[in-house]
Amino acid sequence: MEFIILVLVFSSGFLIGKYRSSYEDNIGERAVRKLLTTNLPYDDYQLLNNVTIPIDNGSTQIDHILVSTKGIFVIETKHYSGWIFGNANSKKWTQVIYKSKNQFQNPLHQNYSHVKALTSLLDFLDPHVFKSLVVFTGTAEFKSKKPAGVYNLQEIISVITSHKEEVISKNRMQFCVGRIECTRYEISQETDIEHIRNVEARIGK
Repeated sequence: MEFIILVLVFSSGFLIGKYRSSYEDNIGERAVRKLLTTNLPYDDYQLLNNVTIPIDNGSTQIDHILVSTKGIFVIETKHYSGWIFGNANSKKWTQVIYKSKNQFQNPLHQNYSHVKALTSLLDFLDPHVFKSLVVFTGTAEFKSKKPAGVYNLQEIISVITSHKEEVISKNRMQFCVGRIECTRYEISQETDIEHIRNVEARIGK
């Protein structure tokens, strides 16, 4: 399944790192999932992975949503090697491996759209409840200053647990999980392919 999706992405002319369907991204997502489930108690932190939800002009695909009484953490995972150049305002970031350069969508912008989609879905919550985290899980090294909101895998548990204030009740937390689960599309090859088509249509490919 992963191979088929990878071929579709590259055959459509998309740049490396743009979509979550690549094999490398899945390695990163597995690492994040294992870290969160191993270190955070299930009763207080409920993790949803690979969440595709409808939006006005198609769909959006979120790597991880961690729902807790301390907030809703929206996590975009990137598994890269080499050097990374980028800042918070750049439309594209650059990955450099020896003499090879590849551009990919600014993951902060990417995750902002994920947060906006969840804010709309869970419109009964205050927007400050949502926390955006971009996590790099590979061996990549930032050669420009690492922007705020971007973390290495080893940092995210301390970042998450640094939020001490309860901003959602346990009942409301469970309600949020239920609404996301009822709204999300089935995790399947068909969902991934349809999501890629939606993105192609939005950017005019």
